[in-house]
Amino acid sequence: MKCAIFLDRDGVINRAVVRNGRPYPPATLDDFILLPGVVSAILALRNAGFLIIVVTNQPDVAMGLQRREVVEAMHEKLLSTGLIDEIKVCYHIDADGCDCRKPKPGMLIDAAREWQIDLKNSFMVGDRWRDIEAGNSVGCFTYHIDYQYQEKAPEKPDVVVATLQSAAQHILQKFDNKAKIYEKN
Repeated sequence: MKCAIFLDRDGVINRAVVRNGRPYPPATLDDFILLPGVVSAILALRNAGFLIIVVTNQPDVAMGLQRREVVEAMHEKLLSTGLIDEIKVCYHIDADGCDCRKPKPGMLIDAAREWQIDLKNSFMVGDRWRDIEAGNSVGCFTYHIDYQYQEKAPEKPDVVVATLQSAAQHILQKFDNKAKIYEKN
C-alpha cells in the first residue's frame, strides 16, 4: 500500500478568486496561477515518497459557467509540471447526488483503489469544509488552509495551517518515519 497527499485545487495549489468572502476557480488559463511555495512543497512531499493526487470539484461546468475544455487545459498545465500523479475531477453539482462530489469521498476512494493507497495513512489538504469532511470520512489526516472565507467552517480538521507549504512542513516533520516507509522504488 502507498501513502498519498490529496490536494484540493483552487486555493491550495492555485489562486482562488475571492468575491464577497467566497472562493471561486480561475476563469481562464491565464488566470490559473500557482500559489507561492506550492512547487517546493509538492516537490518535498514527492521526494519523501508520497503520491500527489488532486481532488477537485468543478461544478461551474455543470452550471454552464465554465467550459470543460478550459478546466482540462488548466489540468494539462498542472500535469505538465510533473508535480502531480493524477487529477480527479467532479463536474457535478450537489443536486446530481453523485459519489464523487466532495464532501463525499468518491474521488479519494477511486484513487485509493487505482493506486493501492492506504487512506488511513494518507493526508488531505484543503481550504474548504468539503475537503476536510471528505478526508475525515475515509480516515485521512486532514489539513485546513484557513483563509477565513465567509462560509461554513470545516469541522474537526486535524491541523489548521496558512499555506500548503506549512502543511507539507508539518507532514514531513511529524510523519517523517511514516513517510519513509512509503518511499517510491
